[in-house]
Amino acid sequence: MALVSASILVALPAAAQQGDRPPPAVTVVTVAPQDVHLTTTLPGRVVASAEAEVRPQVAGIILERLFDEGGRVEAGDVLYRIDPSSYDAAVAQAEAAVAQAEAQVKASRREAERLETLSSRNVVSEQSLDSAIAERDSAVASLQAAEAKLRSARIEQERTEITARLSGEIGRSMVSPGALVTASQQSPLATVRNIDPVYVDVTQSAAEILAFRRRNQNEAIEDIPQEVTLKLADGTVFEQSGTLTAAEPVVDPLTGVVVLRITFANPDKLLLPGMYVQAEMPSGTAKGAFLVPQEGVARNRRGQPTAMVVGAEDMVEQRVLTVQQDLDQFWVVTDGLEDGDRVVVEGLQSASPGAKVSPEERQAEEEGAPEEAATEQAQKPAEEEPAAAAEEATAPATDDAQDPPSAVVPDGESSEETAE
Repeated sequence: MALVSASILVALPAAAQQGDRPPPAVTVVTVAPQDVHLTTTLPGRVVASAEAEVRPQVAGIILERLFDEGGRVEAGDVLYRIDPSSYDAAVAQAEAAVAQAEAQVKASRREAERLETLSSRNVVSEQSLDSAIAERDSAVASLQAAEAKLRSARIEQERTEITARLSGEIGRSMVSPGALVTASQQSPLATVRNIDPVYVDVTQSAAEILAFRRRNQNEAIEDIPQEVTLKLADGTVFEQSGTLTAAEPVVDPLTGVVVLRITFANPDKLLLPGMYVQAEMPSGTAKGAFLVPQEGVARNRRGQPTAMVVGAEDMVEQRVLTVQQDLDQFWVVTDGLEDGDRVVVEGLQSASPGAKVSPEERQAEEEGAPEEAATEQAQKPAEEEPAAAAEEATAPATDDAQDPPSAVVPDGESSEETAE
């Protein structure tokens, strides 16, 4: 009998043995649908909106530099002066050639007029008259050629003063007075850049562009104005918002990306060409989406985002989610949840599917205010909210939940998988 009694006790379900224990306590967040602005963060570089390299158009010795390195120059300002001696002489020679040609024209015209008068009286032959007219026309042509050479000589004389072709900031000078320069030499003397406004060239993969266009075909996504927020290398947000102004109509076959150009006003000259930045671009609005704290999202063996939801009679069920992107300490969930669902965010060790729990609602200030976060994201905040840091330290599935869903790989078995 004792052996039979022991066998019966072993066969009793675990639930019967623990029937007197209260349901484990878990912390939940009740979710509600809302419109959430979606964004995409893309890396890029700052580019000057206009750039001109300063090169000499004539050869000679640099006599002086007339600008402050790193300062502002205006279009037409003289930057360098080249020794004009030889060019002054060329102009004088051309002027003398013009004067000589003008005298020849006057003489040939008088001769032609005189012969025309004599020819009318049949004093000279027609051949003599024709020769005089030809000499006159030749003298006129010679004068025109001399005048053209004079204009060319004066142009080269003017080019001994090297001027700025556009307004902007000029960099350091690559030559000093006394240096010999040549016409159209390979190395520039200096570079002028216009950095107000500036361009930011970012790259986006062709796959992301296709996904964006497909999302826009979904009734849950709508386009919003293309105002772009810029994050600098030190983590701060640039005070001016930008506008997407151009996109390359071709995909780079080597990298599979498309170059997008964004224009930013830069009145304080804070953005400099070559700076590495990150552009946060709107990619639409998810209508009726849910903001779920990241510590409440785990993954199953197939790498799918999942959440434990407390349903009727406080029983736990597992839901597979469709996650659009992250938003501060939340995931933007577009499928898998319903209005009023209670998502477990703490106590996930005890929240296995089918288990009965004792849910306790998290306070709004602890939750991180999802509605406020969505509003701040729409307004492109200058700083990220670190509210989720303390919560992640106590959440058992934090490490899994922090990985972006787009880079999900099968992890080790979670508490949900063990329960399954």
